[in-house]
Amino acid sequence: MKVYFTKAILFLMFLTFFSCETKNKIPVSKPYKAGVLLSFDDAYVDEWYEADQALKKYGWKATFNVCRIDSIGAPQMKKLHEMEKEGHEIAAHGYHHYNAVKFVKQHGIDAYMKQEIDPMIVSMKRHNFNVTSFAYPYGERSDALDKALSKDYKIIRGRAFGGEAPEKQDSFFNNSKIVFAFDIDNSHIHFSIPYVLELLDYAKKHNKILLLCGHKPVKNVTENYQTKIETLEFICKYMKLNDLKFYKLSDLDELLPEE
Repeated sequence: MKVYFTKAILFLMFLTFFSCETKNKIPVSKPYKAGVLLSFDDAYVDEWYEADQALKKYGWKATFNVCRIDSIGAPQMKKLHEMEKEGHEIAAHGYHHYNAVKFVKQHGIDAYMKQEIDPMIVSMKRHNFNVTSFAYPYGERSDALDKALSKDYKIIRGRAFGGEAPEKQDSFFNNSKIVFAFDIDNSHIHFSIPYVLELLDYAKKHNKILLLCGHKPVKNVTENYQTKIETLEFICKYMKLNDLKFYKLSDLDELLPEE
């Protein structure tokens, strides 16, 4: 009888120890190769397609965050599907392109989800896009919005607005589903090729994934929210010379630590 009692006590102690170990287990990051994630916002489909033709030779892959999906014409929709088949990602950027923070301040999160997110999900599905990533219009976000959107999206992207030293910059993958990208539009106050080179060098040296975003790729800049093709060529050439990997937003979900 004492033997059985002792065994029972030991078994319970084992279960208690195992339960504590499981409860206190710290998520471990998955290993990944240094690289760059290029993403583009809004609905500049024709320009995205032209950039794709110019950059195919580098084997590039990008994420295109689309807004106002129901205003996109049939020829552009065909181009989006073609780029998706080539391995690019089509992601979400809002149905009307509302500034999420400002809208929620006036109308609340429930109204935002009903007017901006729910119709976008329905339309994306109707156009046969399997969307798992979301990029905030204007890059503005909040913890409450992140929580609400996490129910529908695996990766949520904001923007890193500052021009800090690379080691303090937020635009590197942080092992979280909430990520931030540095804006490489020519009009961005902190953008310059030397600074982008610093970020690229830091990603290479410290085995990081650098997140970058733009809007409308062009040969010659004529207004705000335009990214020079020359800038994209510079980044792609650097990546090829330094053996960096192209990532999409959806790729990051597979790198998240297991909980």
